[in-house]
Amino acid sequence: MKRWWIIALMALGLQAGLPVLHPAAQIEADGAVNDIVLRDGALLMGTDHGSLQSVDLKTHEVKTLVTLKKIKDFMGDMIDDKVFSVDKAGDRYLILSDSGEGGYSNLEILEGGKLKRLYGAEDQRAIIKARFIDSDHILLGYLSDEVGLYEVSSGKEVWHRQLEPSKFSDFDIDSEKKRAVFSCESGVLTVIDTHTGKTLARIDKINVDNVFSVAIEKNWVVSGGQDRRAGYDNLATGEHGYFSSDFLVYAVALSPSSEIAAYAMHDDNSITLYHLATKSPFLLLKGQKSILTRIVFADEKTLYSASHDPIVMEWKLP
Repeated sequence: MKRWWIIALMALGLQAGLPVLHPAAQIEADGAVNDIVLRDGALLMGTDHGSLQSVDLKTHEVKTLVTLKKIKDFMGDMIDDKVFSVDKAGDRYLILSDSGEGGYSNLEILEGGKLKRLYGAEDQRAIIKARFIDSDHILLGYLSDEVGLYEVSSGKEVWHRQLEPSKFSDFDIDSEKKRAVFSCESGVLTVIDTHTGKTLARIDKINVDNVFSVAIEKNWVVSGGQDRRAGYDNLATGEHGYFSSDFLVYAVALSPSSEIAAYAMHDDNSITLYHLATKSPFLLLKGQKSILTRIVFADEKTLYSASHDPIVMEWKLP
């Protein structure tokens, strides 16, 4: 415990002297960006305008792949459908959005320019996040902190289970698609096998409140939450701890090697980069205008960040 506090205090003290990096480019979506993923050389964005958009990473050209039909709000007015979660596997695009009825979700696949609905309001599924494991299997995170694996070819879930008796917050899948880490309102993190749903690890010694964002890569898990803790845990060695923040930690990410962790941990919406091996911050990314929703690494030198506005930032590390 004492060592954690020393690391936390050192981290706060070092922030002021960190080198500052500004965005290399700004990409404008058609609405506030709720989700971003990198797939096949493109950045996919899900927006509040009801759109799935694709960005060419070389030219930064934005292409709208589909805009969902408007839905009715609780007053009966027609409003844009919010896209919560997007992904791609093969020629299939995944879109999770609001059904406009009872807090339930629409889960759809876009393939060959046509939308196919997997779940709708009539199925009464309160799904918050979805990601492909492969083109035929989709990992689902439910509001009730349940998790399921949906099989497209059979039209049903292969398995479905409860994780914690708390509200779901976020999940992330490693690059091999074998493991996922889930977070919830209680602060507990659960690492599962994506194919079987079996629990591989339960992490309950880092965060003590709602964990907004998690990431997993190689043997590292990082987390950020309402308790102003930017957490880290090594699944192989058991090493764990956190860096104290002066603001709620809304977004986190890991580089492909898992050597660099990114945390949105300040009220100016800046992103702090840490070397996990030494637990030392080394760079401050400044320029985001709103509260961050997602951070993703393309490689060890390039990352993208989205927030509650239409601007996605591209960062090029020195």
